[in-house]
Amino acid sequence: MVSQELAPATTFANVLTDAVRGEGPHPQPAQVTTALLEAERQAKQQRYGVDAEALLGSWQLRFTAPNKPAYKAGQPVGKGFYWPAIAPGTIRFSRAENQGDALTIQNQLMLGPLKLQFSGPAKFLPKKNLLAFDFVRLQFFVGRWQLLTLPISGKTGNGEAFPTTRISQLPFFAFFAATERYIAARGRGGGLALWIHSGE
Repeated sequence: MVSQELAPATTFANVLTDAVRGEGPHPQPAQVTTALLEAERQAKQQRYGVDAEALLGSWQLRFTAPNKPAYKAGQPVGKGFYWPAIAPGTIRFSRAENQGDALTIQNQLMLGPLKLQFSGPAKFLPKKNLLAFDFVRLQFFVGRWQLLTLPISGKTGNGEAFPTTRISQLPFFAFFAATERYIAARGRGGGLALWIHSGE
């Protein structure tokens, strides 16, 4: 159980802003998990809308609570942790060329000179703040050298069926916060994530 609730004078926005700060003391993981849950709850209550344009660009994973955190009996339950800087994870959303509102997604994990990338098509449903996607390509790099690029069989095969595939059949992120500094979402598996804008 999350043991540390937000004090009345400390809003979830303050905690999340402090969590993505580059320097200085950061909030305890329990506080960040609680702040994410509160941000999600308020977004639902206020029918907060996320603009797809606010998601475009590169975002570095800052914090994750993977084990389906939630409110139970009015109390926040779930554990999270700051993502280790030694293995930065980055997600990038961009417009697909000549495809209207279609998007692309790239998910990248680095460890020293090693870089693993998954990419594929994505689409955003503004009424539900859902960004659905499918990974259809894998690439592996050592430094600047690309050693491997492979098509992978995602939920929609090679991606051709993606535009007509139902959201219920795809992985997705349900976004509940999007600012110039950070974005936050719950994944289809139930985990929460907080990303910081990488400046790219």
